[in-house]
Amino acid sequence: MDKGKRITGAARDKFAADLKAAYEGGASIRSIADGAGRSYGFVHCILTEAGVTLRGRGGATRSKPRS
Repeated sequence: MDKGKRITGAARDKFAADLKAAYEGGASIRSIADGAGRSYGFVHCILTEAGVTLRGRGGATRSKPRS
């Protein structure tokens, strides 16, 4: 798929299904975006349109101090 080219119709549906499968297979949005030559925001939008439940952010979290 050409970078920056508009994707519509059946091609968009197939692209969304491919991105959804990759994301549900454990790939991050950023890695999918890099591999597809698209922006993070575009991939995020496509996944949301496809009805994907997005994972929470990883990394350390702050918790309340224990007493």
